[in-house]
Amino acid sequence: MKFEALLELVAAEPMFESGLLMTGAVSPGKIRLQISRWVKAGKLISLRRGLYALAQPYAKVSPHPFLVANRLCRPSYVSLQSALAWYGMIPEYVPAVTSITSGRPRPCRLPLGDFLFRHVKTPEFRGYRRIEVQPGQFAFVACREKALLDLIHLTPGADTRPYLMELRLQNLSELSPRSLQRMAADWGSPKLLRAAKQIIELRKDEKT
Repeated sequence: MKFEALLELVAAEPMFESGLLMTGAVSPGKIRLQISRWVKAGKLISLRRGLYALAQPYAKVSPHPFLVANRLCRPSYVSLQSALAWYGMIPEYVPAVTSITSGRPRPCRLPLGDFLFRHVKTPEFRGYRRIEVQPGQFAFVACREKALLDLIHLTPGADTRPYLMELRLQNLSELSPRSLQRMAADWGSPKLLRAAKQIIELRKDEKT
């Protein structure tokens, strides 16, 4: 396959899997070798085994970091500080995209950014939704309440008011106290129930 043919096939896609190129009467070995050459030449970016993105200036569309995170590790959803910053609930810029997975957690450093994955047990792998993060690109992202609870669950001492104050939480009026309490109760964690109570109090303070 020539590179021009690849561009015609995937230039409008944020990412593509190598399996897309192995349909019909083609040699998988030759396709993999050609992909390896394109990666070495800087024409393709290897994201993980079998997943690639076009490098600039060949790409017509850049993949959103949240979409990349979803595709790097399945199943996963964006959460913690990354989701909180997306919702405008914390003021800090978050350089790495942090996600939750029920699989093996691992870091990934790529030309497209840094990606971290944190583990939760399968019963707690919930509280996320599919949202449009960029025109035509959709990713799984934790809802506001779950992003906070994931962060508190994975951070020692995060159920205290001093820690929550350090987060400088904002726009708490967009948080649902009922959903927060229900998720904390469903988790069955005294730590999260204590944190939920503190967050609801902060929410009340924000309104006054």
